Amino acid sequence: MLEHLLTLDPKDFCPEKPSSSPVDMLEARIKTVDLFESMGVPPDEEVIGDAIRSAAQHAFHTITATSTDAQKKAAIAALNTPPAVKHLVGMLTAYDWQFIEQAQELRGYTVAKIVEETTHPDARIRLRALEMLGKVTEVALFTERIEIKKLDMSDADLEKALREKLGRLLPGEYTKEVTPA
Repeated sequence: MLEHLLTLDPKDFCPEKPSSSPVDMLEARIKTVDLFESMGVPPDEEVIGDAIRSAAQHAFHTITATSTDAQKKAAIAALNTPPAVKHLVGMLTAYDWQFIEQAQELRGYTVAKIVEETTHPDARIRLRALEMLGKVTEVALFTERIEIKKLDMSDADLEKALREKLGRLLPGEYTKEVTPA
């Protein structure tokens, strides 16, 4: 497996010396790159990129599968480079969008089926289908709405208004003013 290392000539390699010139160092690095390329060694960026993708894919699978929290935490802890984390976030974002699109398709399908049921010969089924359509968010026919008004009132005005309202609801009980002690 590593036979090619036995055929290397040690004269082609030299340790870095303080007396080495910048040109000598550059030539040595060029020879190293050439040697690695001739042996078919992939560039560091490619190896690192593959490792990042693999770690992110493993974490994605662990997070989206039915795994325990401990397994999910371990998979996330294995992402020890920012590019791996970014890749995982990108995968999860795409997954989320895919999930949202699928949910919208199912929603549209369901509403279409309910609309079909509004023409059913049985009146009970028609009525139920119409009720369900009325509950669809965009229609909101049966949604209770509560209106909230914000009024700027002093404490005394607010207390007076409350006493008047309580006096109408429960006559005689809340009409007396209470003085604070």
